Amino acid sequence: MIFPASTETLAAEVINELTKRGMMLVMAESCTGGLIAGALTEISGSSTAVHGGFVTYANRAKQDMTGVPASTLANFGAVSEQTARAMAEGALKSADVDIAVAVTGVAGPGGGSPEKPVGLVHFACATKCETTHLRREFGDLGRDAIRLATVEQALELILQVVADQP
Repeated sequence: MIFPASTETLAAEVINELTKRGMMLVMAESCTGGLIAGALTEISGSSTAVHGGFVTYANRAKQDMTGVPASTLANFGAVSEQTARAMAEGALKSADVDIAVAVTGVAGPGGGSPEKPVGLVHFACATKCETTHLRREFGDLGRDAIRLATVEQALELILQVVADQP
């Protein structure tokens, strides 16, 4: 996939910041289906900062790959703060790296509800010290636009969390 210049710029900045700090990143992606990893690995030299990723599209994959408890999915649903946090923390633990980012949302065109509309995405970024959560409602922009906005927001969140590291 060819990403817009704004996405490539953000991805390059993430790789640069992680590399400068000697940090490795893992992704746990649901609604983006691996696009965050794709954007980052478009950058030459990304292997210095990208460990890999989990595409956890199905609930079972969220459980099997990142250890999201079945009770979390049953009580809060796949698109929730609790699930995003569990995905990030589970990916971090499984990969044994410095930082993890996770996204779970409703990209559409269907699948939305009044409580969880199309365009709702939960983000989590975990380090060994803390997990940061972000909720965004992009609106019903269309599937491609929601997924791209999610990639860019995830990259911005990684930069924010990395900047806050000692």
